Amino acid sequence: MSMNVLKIDGGAPLVGSVAVGGSKNASLAILASLPLIDGVTELANLPNISDVRTKLELLREFGAEVSWNGSTCTIDTRNLHYFEPSDAHVRRIRTSFYLLGPLLARFGKARLPKPGGCDIGDRKVDFHLKALALMGAPVDTDSGAYAAASDSMHGEYIYLDFPSAGATQHLMATACRTPGQTVIDNAAMEPEVTQLAAFLQGAGARIEGAGTNKITVTGVDHMGDNRFRIPADRIQVGTYLLAGAITKGRVTCTDILPEYQAALVTKLKEMGADVEVGNDFVTVGATGRLGSAKVVTMPYPGFATDMQQTMVAVMALADGTSEVDETIYERRTGHINQLNRMGADLSSAGSKTIIKGVERLQGTAVEASDLRAGAALVLAGLAAEGTTQVHNVHYIDRGYEDFEATLNSLGASVERLSDTATV
Repeated sequence: MSMNVLKIDGGAPLVGSVAVGGSKNASLAILASLPLIDGVTELANLPNISDVRTKLELLREFGAEVSWNGSTCTIDTRNLHYFEPSDAHVRRIRTSFYLLGPLLARFGKARLPKPGGCDIGDRKVDFHLKALALMGAPVDTDSGAYAAASDSMHGEYIYLDFPSAGATQHLMATACRTPGQTVIDNAAMEPEVTQLAAFLQGAGARIEGAGTNKITVTGVDHMGDNRFRIPADRIQVGTYLLAGAITKGRVTCTDILPEYQAALVTKLKEMGADVEVGNDFVTVGATGRLGSAKVVTMPYPGFATDMQQTMVAVMALADGTSEVDETIYERRTGHINQLNRMGADLSSAGSKTIIKGVERLQGTAVEASDLRAGAALVLAGLAAEGTTQVHNVHYIDRGYEDFEATLNSLGASVERLSDTATV
């Protein structure tokens, strides 16, 4: 029986502290880079979420040995063999595509089915394909898959037309085992890029400039054993902080890097939230109704696209009219109709969502259409009057480990039910 529904009895203020688990996006980028490594990798604080489990199954198909000890995962990639992975695993997560370059660097060839993931917009891979061709590995896409073979890959100057985090991570990792020097200009500066670089350096990579808009990688012949702790997931941190705000509670996220929350914290202060920032924690609370604000999603250090849907849920209860301009993913709108079912007043105008704040939301049955939309509906349910059922929780499971248990530890009333259950 599929336990794919969250039942939320709303109205309780969330109060307390959260030790947030490891970063989903950093973890998936690191796991995609493991074919580069001829050794044993130990990853502490690896989140046991569905996307991570899928990526580990993919690595097993290539011959990796995987074992867990609590939240630490050990992956032995010394005896990998070339393999064309199954559609079933690749199509479940978008970041499967990031295996392409590392497989080329290790085996001189690679073929991957076109990947899946949340349908939130046209996430082009042109940046990746153009760069791999410049590096000596043109990719054929005519067969419904991505296929390439090259025994003469080389370092190259690459200018990204857009500072894509995924392209930056993929190309930076690939360059680590590519002969010569590769320069990635207009690189993404996301924390997950810096975290991937730190992991790769621990395995023997030579990388300079990660975290800036120009990254230089000098290829090496060998990358070996490594131990690395996955930092806290900054999107989860933002979600729990917003949960404190929307429920008029007070939530603290500990053992984090507060600078990663700067854009969110600035907006919450602007809206009137009570915010405290320490060396390794952020606390957000609210005692009354927040005010309105305008948000434009941007690459880091701008306001994260992964945070806009949960921010919209908070804005739905704010005093006044708010506006969110989504500049990254044009179809990141799956939350709008569902929040309106709960009594919100949201409308779309091109890339913008217009949010006319209401005084209360009413619990009802809603459906998650993607990971972050699902999280937004959960936040709305926490603040709503009555009972909310959020269906399609498998989307949320892709990015949040023990979501309902964490919320309940803060005072929420959230229960996981089967698909056939009704309130």
